[in-house]
Amino acid sequence: MIITEIIPITKQKVRIVTDEKLAFVLYKGELSRYKLETGKEITEDLFEQIQKEVLIKRAKLRAMHLLTRMDYTEADLYRKLMKGEYTKEAVDIAMDYVRSYHYLDDKRYAARYLAGQSRGKSIRQIEFELERKGISREIIASCREEMEDQDETVLIRNLLEKRCPRPEEADGKEKNRHYGFLVRKGFKMEDISRVFQEYFPCS
Repeated sequence: MIITEIIPITKQKVRIVTDEKLAFVLYKGELSRYKLETGKEITEDLFEQIQKEVLIKRAKLRAMHLLTRMDYTEADLYRKLMKGEYTKEAVDIAMDYVRSYHYLDDKRYAARYLAGQSRGKSIRQIEFELERKGISREIIASCREEMEDQDETVLIRNLLEKRCPRPEEADGKEKNRHYGFLVRKGFKMEDISRVFQEYFPCS
């Protein structure tokens, strides 16, 4: 493949673009080390050398650094690494590397997320958020089964106490507003109605 462009990104980094629509980022010093310049061919052997010595190593270090700061789902970490403009092969190898040490575990992430978010959100809302993060429905269902059944009426009442500390002063319009809020949060209507009957006088 032929280098078609070398685009400066920062004072230290450049983006290498090839005629095969492959792009990756190197430091300027690495341009000299591998004798790369616009119009030059990158042989298969040279590309493999760059992959092994730079891109794969750097992708692994980046993945480890990200995971020491916070948990990621597999999908989120993959997207984050691809934004770093490593090659797809380098990202795939880095993903396998962190999986092998159990630093990346979607089931563990889902279990922690369910436990941590359940204080202020309905289970259905949390499940929706996990799906958006790339967690499979099978993993979410498995984690749900391992959790003790949660009485969401307690959470509904806690939210109402924060939003409406004087229930005796609430009129029909305000009650409807609170009801709609709780429905949008993903709580079951029968649970909301049960709490309303207890919380609001003459609901």
